Amino acid sequence: MQQFLDPPDSSRVSIAVDQREDAAFDALFRAMGANVQRQVLAVGDFLCSSRLAVERKTRSDFEQSVIDGRLFSQLPNLVANYERVAVVVEGISNDERLSRESLLGAYASIIADFGASVIFTRDKMGTAELVFALAKHEQLAKKVPMRIYARKRTFTPSQTARSIVESLPMVGPKLAKALLAHFGNVEALAQATERDIAAVPGVGNKRAKVIRAVLTYRYSEEEDRSVY
Repeated sequence: MQQFLDPPDSSRVSIAVDQREDAAFDALFRAMGANVQRQVLAVGDFLCSSRLAVERKTRSDFEQSVIDGRLFSQLPNLVANYERVAVVVEGISNDERLSRESLLGAYASIIADFGASVIFTRDKMGTAELVFALAKHEQLAKKVPMRIYARKRTFTPSQTARSIVESLPMVGPKLAKALLAHFGNVEALAQATERDIAAVPGVGNKRAKVIRAVLTYRYSEEEDRSVY
């Protein structure tokens, strides 16, 4: 279902905020003159128009989402549903768990593999200003309507398999295809040894170790809840 947000004043912008986002953003956006609507969004944390979604992550959550692969399972859904996707990394981390090389690799994957933008902000105010500017540009300058919906794409079995493999850490579309071409299916990949995974061109020992660690990691409901 599509839902349009038509502001009473055409000179004002509307911003959809995910119900799980910090309530402080409501006040920040309204202080800037925006109409705010809260609801559970299918994907993304803020919607600036029918074609532009913003995914917000604090610095620590960004690093954790790279480590556990969550970021790379969210991105396929975002880019499948919106023409423009911006990933905002908010704050400054004093306890970096990833090396500079790993962080740069993650940024490169977001941009090169998924076609999304990576933008850094210092705090919530900086994020709010950025999101408001994007919404203003989309709705007032570009005249793109504000419509809240996530398209439901129909995937073939092979596309579904690739999306599953792409959700693994440090794996983008190209490497997912290489892994599936090598092992044949997701089940064979899940049962492969670290050595077998490392043998796939483009994987290497470091990436294989991370992939194998995720495939064999024991699920914890408590840990899952603590992520958000």
